[in-house]
Amino acid sequence: MIPPQDISDKLRTRHADIILRGARVWTPAGPQHSDLVCLHGKIVAFDAADWSADEVVQLAGLDILPGVIDSQVHFRDPGLTHKEDIEAGTRGAVLGGVTAIFEMPNTDPLTLTSVDIDNKLQRAAGHAWCDHAFYVGGSAANAEHLAALEMLPGCAGVKVFMGSSFGALLASEDHVLDDILRCGRRRVAVHAEDDLRLQQRKHLAEQSKDVRSHPHWRDVDSALLATRRIVALARKHQRRLHLLHISSAQEMAFLAAHKERVTIEVLPHHLTMAAPDCYERLGTLAQMNPPIRSAEHREALWQAVRDGLVDVIGSDHAPHTLQEKAASYPHSPSGMPGVQTLLPVMLEHVHAGRLSLQRLVELTSTGPARVFGIQGKGRIALGYDADLTVVDLAARRTISNRWIASISNWTPYDGMQVTGWPVATVLRGQFVVRDEQLTGAPRGAPVQFLECRANA
Repeated sequence: MIPPQDISDKLRTRHADIILRGARVWTPAGPQHSDLVCLHGKIVAFDAADWSADEVVQLAGLDILPGVIDSQVHFRDPGLTHKEDIEAGTRGAVLGGVTAIFEMPNTDPLTLTSVDIDNKLQRAAGHAWCDHAFYVGGSAANAEHLAALEMLPGCAGVKVFMGSSFGALLASEDHVLDDILRCGRRRVAVHAEDDLRLQQRKHLAEQSKDVRSHPHWRDVDSALLATRRIVALARKHQRRLHLLHISSAQEMAFLAAHKERVTIEVLPHHLTMAAPDCYERLGTLAQMNPPIRSAEHREALWQAVRDGLVDVIGSDHAPHTLQEKAASYPHSPSGMPGVQTLLPVMLEHVHAGRLSLQRLVELTSTGPARVFGIQGKGRIALGYDADLTVVDLAARRTISNRWIASISNWTPYDGMQVTGWPVATVLRGQFVVRDEQLTGAPRGAPVQFLECRANA
């Protein structure tokens, strides 16, 4: 840690750690051509005219975005590290321009206690390339302790699986959800699929043995039923919700009437792919929960993005090995990698005119910071962390499996040509990716939250 006197002396003498020059900078007021002066991990000035620095970097022709925050990843660590771990997952994150991630609790052991959270924080220390926080799973096993657990340093909040989970993580019954929602105050992240309906319809998948039946087994009603239930229970307990990976037109129509309590996430997968083409082209590699649906649902998600209904884009990075994905359906596991491709895929959508770069910044930086109450991140502003994603909007690249850092070593976007690419990633004022190459060593730290500041 730099002594406070050294920081004070540098501020007095106006000597920064690094100055970034020549780029277009995306601030809360919009894009502007300005310098960025960074000292001790913070943004301290936009005009470098009377500043010196240890290093001055010219970034003419590039755009600097607030660091991308991916608030939904599964890094499988501990217990499932044959297909992902914190080091490889965060390495892929920074190569894709992501500066902070929130990791999910369905590891082995499950993340249900303070010991589990501390174990993950220890695993990340010295190994994570980006900043990080970890969800605690909400379940019958720990409901009475959630108010304390969600306030622990490094805890992203509570994650609830209403379906598509197992053991103590499955919270499918109303009395369990009641117990979870009455304990605590932070926003609860929810995977909303109705477990009973999924069980009743599983025979459709077992009889067909065809992955194209995935969106018929896990149909829109399974998602809508769960979404309606959890919103009603949240109203009862005056609790805020963050609905993850919304995938259907019907859910969006319902949630539009409940924005006073609910924030909404969508995924690049659901915005980019459509059934049945994705299943015919990729087979079980396109299998995820909730499923990729037909083009009419994809268009409804885009309309919700354009209307301002959607708050966050996350990746739901959920890798499995190619050998595991090759199992016969429905025994093949659901999930696919996504943290490294989140920004390149969405920049292609910007290039195609489906959304503006300003709106993308709202969905990948400002939105996550607002929804989760992240301290000092999510915008390029004085006093904020110098977490920056540098992109070349004119760069043409082809996404390939060879580029993917994940231990799983594949992406559903293999062979996809995109325009717009992350070329550098800055974490608290230091390059971790420069000229598209890793630099230095892992230096990620726990994300801090406004509601947890007293415990940080």
